[in-house]
Amino acid sequence: MSTASSAMTRIRNIGIIAHIDAGKTTLSERMLFYSSKIHRMGEVHDGAATMDYLPEEQERGITIMSACTTCHWREATINLVDTPGHVDFTIEVERALRVLDGAVGVFCAVGGVEPQSETVWRQSEAFGVPKIAFVNKMDRPGADFAAVLAAMRTRLGANAVAVAAPLGQGEDFRAVLDLVRQETLTFAPQDQGRSVQRLPFTPEEAALAAPWRDALLEKLAEADEAFLEPYLEGVYSQGDILTALRRATLARTLTPVLCGSALRNMGVQPVLDAVCDFLPSPLDVPAPVGRDAAGHERPVPPDPDAPAVALVFKVLLENGRKLAFLRLYAGQIKEGESLRNVNRGKEDRLGRIYRPHAERREQIAAAFAGEIVAVVGLRSAHTGETYTGRGLCLSLESIEAYAPVLTRALEPRNADEGKILDEALARYSEEDPTLLVQADEESGARMVSGMGELHLDVLLERMRREYGIGPRAGNPQVVLRESVRAAADADVTFDRELGKERHQGRVALHVAPRPRGAGNSVTVGDFLPTKAEDARKILPPALLDAALEGVRDALQSGELTGCPVTDVAVTVTGVTRQEGLTTAPGCHMAAAQALREALAAASPVALEPLMRVEITTPEDFLGAAINLFTSCGGKVEELEDHGGRKLLRGTAPLRRLFGFSTALRSATQGRAGLVLSFARFDLP
Repeated sequence: MSTASSAMTRIRNIGIIAHIDAGKTTLSERMLFYSSKIHRMGEVHDGAATMDYLPEEQERGITIMSACTTCHWREATINLVDTPGHVDFTIEVERALRVLDGAVGVFCAVGGVEPQSETVWRQSEAFGVPKIAFVNKMDRPGADFAAVLAAMRTRLGANAVAVAAPLGQGEDFRAVLDLVRQETLTFAPQDQGRSVQRLPFTPEEAALAAPWRDALLEKLAEADEAFLEPYLEGVYSQGDILTALRRATLARTLTPVLCGSALRNMGVQPVLDAVCDFLPSPLDVPAPVGRDAAGHERPVPPDPDAPAVALVFKVLLENGRKLAFLRLYAGQIKEGESLRNVNRGKEDRLGRIYRPHAERREQIAAAFAGEIVAVVGLRSAHTGETYTGRGLCLSLESIEAYAPVLTRALEPRNADEGKILDEALARYSEEDPTLLVQADEESGARMVSGMGELHLDVLLERMRREYGIGPRAGNPQVVLRESVRAAADADVTFDRELGKERHQGRVALHVAPRPRGAGNSVTVGDFLPTKAEDARKILPPALLDAALEGVRDALQSGELTGCPVTDVAVTVTGVTRQEGLTTAPGCHMAAAQALREALAAASPVALEPLMRVEITTPEDFLGAAINLFTSCGGKVEELEDHGGRKLLRGTAPLRRLFGFSTALRSATQGRAGLVLSFARFDLP
């Protein structure tokens, strides 16, 4: 094994994921403190947390933008990403998980598996990310470690197994029981938990730990075949258990669960140990697959000596400079080297390379496969694009952005503010793929679309703080889509002089509705011979491609509202060619016109964004919450017990939910929790 490959075994690229207010940032702050990355712990409630460095984060006490840092524990280098818990900033979670190898899920010992916990857990599962879990806030009244494990199994489908257990719960919580090493861990309050005392179990502690340890060994034997035989024979060591736990975690057949109280500095060092022991290095995860210039799939093994392959997962604009965050999958990069943006076909020259630490950065001369770095100089970089070196042309799977659901009109107060507003919006939309900016030609307003009210409120706050402008903001308006309720056909001939040239084309097509959420499909009917050679003789590929492109362009603007069309199947049933007359622009225009006619005849309908609504409330206020929800057009789909509270799930039209969170707080005396996430575009 080369030196670079050996170093790679010690890298851990991990993220911290959880529901809002579960304690992600508090945990990451302690991890940095105990690893000596920082020398003073900042608290979220004081607005002093290292990873929440934006003023908007410090004021609101929430994470808005994912923050990267690097620390060292034992012999490992941990690249740590703290992600937001609020659903409006889910793109930050999505693009972090895209480049991470492992994750730490944080759960509140009282709240358990909360709605957004499920969302981020499902996101991590979609990316195949191995995870460990940390049950936080064991010192809170009502803490129930066993209930959280049970909820993880039932609601997340995770094979959750305790590798640590609490000694006492709530106000009685005083230590952590290490079930693998059979030791009791206490954390010295006089040095903020830095000193950890490990003592063998007393007989009383052994009796408390025995059911947890028995369950651990039993589930481990079920999840890892190599451990089954030693377990049945009763011949295994502590090292055998740790090795088997690592195999099962990497295979995602088991999720190790730890516990503690990050705020009280208890149980954090075992989390760092578990990150090193159980979560993967870049060598332990499947190699990502890219596509070469011919469209063939090629794996990208983490070879430091291969040509560089890197994915841009985040872009920031600072002081007129573009800072691109890269996950380097293969090869190495150095200052002054040229890299190719495969998606845009452009060459960019690397400037400085940094190892990030929240808003501060450490300059380094080079970076190698497996690392996460920030670089200056990639002028053409956008989120989700691939950069390669040494003549390699290979594109990794991009990062999908979510469609925005809410729009606000922004109007500058004067011409000078208009220029600054355009500059700010250009910057923010480049940094955030879920932000869409369009100009309203009639009013001159800038139509800004985002993922929710909080998303757009934070945008306005940043404008005021960073650019000193306060544009007039209109009331929020929902983003619409169009679809059809029936099938229809159209056959259009386009024949017109454009400029000095005559363009002609004839296109016939058929439209039909698709199920909600299925998206659009554009296909070619059976009007051409099956053999490609014969088909080309009848209709050159350029004319067919032009017709298909005309259809796709026309789907961006429907007949009712001018909004994009969705959930429609379009089949091109004919493209007629007249020798010497038919042109590609003619086919494009004919197809677009045919689609508009077919949509108009197919009973078009406007679709609104429906939101997935999850309300947690004490039982005393359940009736008030249901009444308020149904008065907003909500439909209750599920109602269940959740950690001594009631959990209501349902859907409601977004336009009816403006101000709902304020009304809910008032109706429940501030005791209800609310999570809104986009479900689908549908009829209200």
